[in-house]
Formats: sequence, structure tokens, C-alpha cells
Amino acid sequence: MTRDLDAARRFYGTVLGWEFRSTRLGEGFTVAMRDGAPVAGMGALARSLSVPVAWTPYFAVDDADVTASRIRERGATMAVGPLAFGTGRAALAADPAGAVFGFWQGEVIPDWAVGRGSAPAWLELRTRDAFAAAIFYGEVLDWAVERPGSCTVSYEHDHVVLRHGHDTVARISGGALEEDPDPQVRPRWHVHFHVPDLEGAMDAATALGGRVAGPVRTTSSDRSVTLSDPEGALFTVMSPQHPAA
Repeated sequence: MTRDLDAARRFYGTVLGWEFRSTRLGEGFTVAMRDGAPVAGMGALARSLSVPVAWTPYFAVDDADVTASRIRERGATMAVGPLAFGTGRAALAADPAGAVFGFWQGEVIPDWAVGRGSAPAWLELRTRDAFAAAIFYGEVLDWAVERPGSCTVSYEHDHVVLRHGHDTVARISGGALEEDPDPQVRPRWHVHFHVPDLEGAMDAATALGGRVAGPVRTTSSDRSVTLSDPEGALFTVMSPQHPAA
């Protein structure tokens, strides 16, 4: 969600190499494309809905009303909706720790999911109590249920890992449970996008009024860094540790 869709298209088109196409939802919404395939949606909705400019993951659900009821029953917050939106119904919520997420009931793109092809590389929830968060999302979104097609949840190296089939979809990271909460750090979902050149994306972002919002993180397989666009929306870019020749 952004306040200035034209400016957002210029920024992300340059930094991430995206192209954009219009949708049936009118001029206030566009779909970002990479290599002819959809990556993400961008809408000039932040001002009309009085919500912060931000990247927000949306999880597919079978029944938006049931999901909204589960959220309220567990002491979390329904912020917007469920509302009719295009070919389905959408809603925004916040988990008990305050991390914002969305959910969607309706038409989905076949074979499109986090971790595959042009879709975001993965999602990461940074919170204080990863175990409590995993229980909340599992109960609300039907993770780890004995039903074909449901996501599996495992605890690996101090993180909760969510998989759909063989694809790693999300990770929940916790920490600092024994310390007082830092008022400058709040739980949030981070969306990770693939880029071929990490330094190139960082340079392009800062040249267009964005900023580097954290240190470069390195693992055995990839490097990543959190960036902010000119409106303050945080997102993470990642590239392979050893790019193919």
C-alpha cells in the first residue's frame, strides 16, 4: 500500500527491475511483473484506508469470516474488512504482538506461491516469542493440520519454519524474551524479493530517495539487506552468495 503509486512504480521498477500492468481494479491498483510473470500487487490505498505505507503478506484462506472470528477470539486485532475486493474478499489484521498481515478469500493465481518462480523469495516474521506466534498463525490459518495441501511447521535452529510441499514459505524468528521490549523495534513481517545484484539494488534505492535500513546479512547460500523506499515501506532484497557464471 502506497500513497503515490506513480512514484512507487518508478522506484521499484528501477531498484527491482519490475514492469507493471493494469488490473480490473482501476487506476489505483497495479501488478508488478518480472519476466512476464506476476510478483506482487501495489495499490494507492494507504491514504483512503488510513493505514501506513507498507509491504504486507496476504495469506489465502477458505473463509474470510471464519478467519476474522478466529483472530478476534485469540485477542488479536481486525483492522480492515473483510471487504469485497476484485474477485474476492480481503482483510487486514494484526497478531497479538502487533505484526500486521492480510488474508484473502477468492481467486488465486494457479501455481503461484512464495518461494516459486517470480513470487517473493520468502516471508519472515521478526517477533519476540516465535513459538507463541507459530501457535497463533497455525490456529488462525490452518497451518499444520491433517489436510491435503496444508503447510507444515517445524522448529529448526531457533526458528519456526513454514513449508508448503517442498517450498520454504516463511520463517518466524524470536528473541529478547527476557528483556524489556525495545520501543524502537516492533514485530513485523518482512517480504524478501530476489535481485541479481545486491549492491546494485542498494545503490539504486539510495539514489532514488530510499535508504539502507540494516546491515547486510550473509548465510552460506545468500546475502540479504533490508531497504526502505522513499515513503518508509521496508522490504528485503536477497541475492545468491555465489551467482551463477
